[in-house]
Amino acid sequence: MAIIYEKETSRWLLQGTNLSYGLGVHENGTLQHLYYGSKLPYITDLLASDKATIRHSSFEPSGGILQQEFPAWGGMYYYEPCLKATFPDQVRDTKLVYKEHRMIESDEREELIITLKDTAYPLLVHLHYNFYPEHDIIERFAVIENTGKQPITLEQSLSASWHMPRSDRYRLTHLAGKWIEETQVYQDEITPGKKTLESRRGNTGCQANPWFAIDRGTATEDHGEVWFGALAWSGNWKMTVEYNPFKLLQVSGGVHDFDFSWQLGGGTKFQTPSFVGGYTSEGFGQASRNFHRYQREHVLPKPFSEGLRPVLYNSWEATYFDVNEEGQTKLAEKAAAMGVELFVIDDGWFGERNHDRAGLGDWTVNSKKFPNGLKPLISKVEELGMKFGIWVEPEMVNPDSHLYRTHPDWVYHFPTRPRTESRNQLVLNVARQDVQSFIIEKMDYILSENNIAFVKWDMNRSLSEVGWPEAPQEMHKEVWVRHVQGLYNIFATLRAKHPGVAFEACSGGGARIDLGIMRLTDQVWTSDNTDPYERLFIQEGYSLAYSSQAMMCWVADAGKWVKNRQASVAYRFHSSMMGSLGIGGNLLHWTEEELKESRKWVEEYKTIRHIVQKGNQYRLLSPRAGNTTAVQYVTADQRESVLFVLMHPQKFQNPSPRIYMRGLKSDALYHVSDFEKPLSGSALMNRGIDLDLWSDMASKMVKITEIPV
Repeated sequence: MAIIYEKETSRWLLQGTNLSYGLGVHENGTLQHLYYGSKLPYITDLLASDKATIRHSSFEPSGGILQQEFPAWGGMYYYEPCLKATFPDQVRDTKLVYKEHRMIESDEREELIITLKDTAYPLLVHLHYNFYPEHDIIERFAVIENTGKQPITLEQSLSASWHMPRSDRYRLTHLAGKWIEETQVYQDEITPGKKTLESRRGNTGCQANPWFAIDRGTATEDHGEVWFGALAWSGNWKMTVEYNPFKLLQVSGGVHDFDFSWQLGGGTKFQTPSFVGGYTSEGFGQASRNFHRYQREHVLPKPFSEGLRPVLYNSWEATYFDVNEEGQTKLAEKAAAMGVELFVIDDGWFGERNHDRAGLGDWTVNSKKFPNGLKPLISKVEELGMKFGIWVEPEMVNPDSHLYRTHPDWVYHFPTRPRTESRNQLVLNVARQDVQSFIIEKMDYILSENNIAFVKWDMNRSLSEVGWPEAPQEMHKEVWVRHVQGLYNIFATLRAKHPGVAFEACSGGGARIDLGIMRLTDQVWTSDNTDPYERLFIQEGYSLAYSSQAMMCWVADAGKWVKNRQASVAYRFHSSMMGSLGIGGNLLHWTEEELKESRKWVEEYKTIRHIVQKGNQYRLLSPRAGNTTAVQYVTADQRESVLFVLMHPQKFQNPSPRIYMRGLKSDALYHVSDFEKPLSGSALMNRGIDLDLWSDMASKMVKITEIPV
């Protein structure tokens, strides 16, 4: 058992490979956090719950300053609560104490469920701990239950609070940015007070990503304690990092309380999204590798997660809205000759979709562009040896559409306010059951009538005027949550009906990347920015939190984003081969030499994608420091590895630095491409190798293979 319970002291100890997590019942009945860090051998190593408090003065709570495992707002608690409720008699104070617990063991994980109860009202909180000891990962969520008859109003319902050991110094690492600049890495010294990371846009957002890491200010890629976590939620979310004057740090997170309330009717439950956390003493690199393995094995949907993502071609940047059977066929022929395995037509195939001002919501094939429907194109794509995919944006509608003219009440709106259009779009009220049914029906029909293997699911604007005039008053502030629940229901229903269809999550670039959407989609669109140099920064930040298997990376036309910065075919491919490879350029404009070289790199990618998508990732040189990016991937058995090294725009003719690899067997001999003689793993990791890279935007891929003894 990885979860140990000591009845005499009412304590629990979760024991991972290198992690221990301890909690217990305080003498006052509250559930107290006791420990989170490197593995402890015995449950008796946990301090007794009544000895782990800090006493200061009469101005602080008389019971001392406790690290409550799931704090509720009530009594003399002044920090970020996980729960704030109003009871039928308008009492707004909540007091939770331990009631009972149970443990469940399965082949995949162990689960601890601790039930807390309010001391005066029929309110239960079931705290779930899904524990994956082999990855040192804990999934936490709460199920809040009203066992009475009268409704209770929830005004804040976070998923969990993570507590770090008391310390004089902490640093926060988080991801932030904007469109075409997603998942940029920021590191801030944590000072007393509260820092909030959030999205209030209705989607995950690219301005901040719901992932964090905490260290003592000295951790590196390879060394140092790192506590990290991420929210599995694709709507409004917040995480608060709160450091109090007594050197106690907690990170609380879940559904955002902004414009939120939830009426918990008698006999009903509210389940929060998962807040997933982990710990390592081996730096940011090991934190990422643990998290990546957990995602591949327990988050990404099966069966696709067990295989490898195909090489994809998407026609958007080649044709934009000017799609038709003839033009797409020409592109498909070029893509197939390059070795592409999945051909995807993007926007413009449906309704009156000749530009972005009309057609969204009318999910029928445009008869002028495809007089015989999609079937002839699909047949041609399949004859060429590829599978076929489409782009959709079902949560949106153009005012100039048959759908909107028929159902103007189906969009979010307030009756006294204008309906703000963004990108010429309005947002459908996916909280409504009839809207969910409409989307399911339309998508189901398209997938049933055509042999479609892949769907790129986009969401190109944030929510505004989030009103639902017809709904009961108590539901008006529930729509932010109900939208995401509706979206998840749509995905779950379509996946059940069409288990052979893979899905990609996209939102105006990388604004929908989180563990929640990853449970229902097979890959995510990382950014609309396909510049191979700028992608190095986006992909590094992404890799801190998420697996390369799910990261979609396109090779685009040279100089696509920065017109005066050209990049070679090799450089563009090397940048994109560090995830799931896609191609998005206009192949009709590529020269025969470019097409020939591209085919070579596609063939190379197919020989190493199992290493990239399934292997352990090592960030050897950061694009944020120096003149070179170096990223290495190693298979779990340490027999194969691949290294990507990419130079930045240069100055002073400085060469790339020596590369010190990681993750290999010290005593094994390896064949290293471009080197005549074999080298030991120890030499590759400790002596390192020099690569002859000097010029602007030079790059190299190095393959490392163990030589059998």
